[in-house]
Amino acid sequence: MNDTVTTGGFRPARRLVDLANAVRANPDLPRAELVELLIRHGENPDDLTEEAFPPAHEEALRAAAARMAAVLAETDTDRAAHALNEILAECGARPRLTDHGGRHPWHLHVDRGEDADWADWFLASGALALAQIVTEYGRATWGECAAPGCTTLYLGTGPGSARRYCSTTCASRARVAAHRRRKRGEA
Repeated sequence: MNDTVTTGGFRPARRLVDLANAVRANPDLPRAELVELLIRHGENPDDLTEEAFPPAHEEALRAAAARMAAVLAETDTDRAAHALNEILAECGARPRLTDHGGRHPWHLHVDRGEDADWADWFLASGALALAQIVTEYGRATWGECAAPGCTTLYLGTGPGSARRYCSTTCASRARVAAHRRRKRGEA
């Protein structure tokens, strides 16, 4: 389980958002898609065999992703911070460096140890990544897209004002719809 924390924690945070969105879209996300997503985010395929990543861990990881999706939908910084603290406490989060027996470069983990299951690892690393973002920006910079009909979660870690949409497509669509409503109201 690779948990490299980069500047601002964005790599694990992006993995978190992608997995949370995938599980929100399909709560029974098939193993192949779950494994592909983890590999895309830097996990070693050897760590995702059925022996290393058994079906019980798959289900627990899907549940952990759903739980983190609820945190990502929370835009009130105080409530989000309390939720993150609760998750970190439950996961026994104590920072430690690991190289997984020489298979990976040294990196930070905050789960219970080398025997932590995938769900524990995902909750701990996701909570740490979001906690780093709150620390860096002073607020929760994530949320659920404000476009009607879109429930995609996003990270808003760029410069400028607070983000409200998952993409420029949703932002444009919402602006055009608002403009058309105003025009109809004037007519």
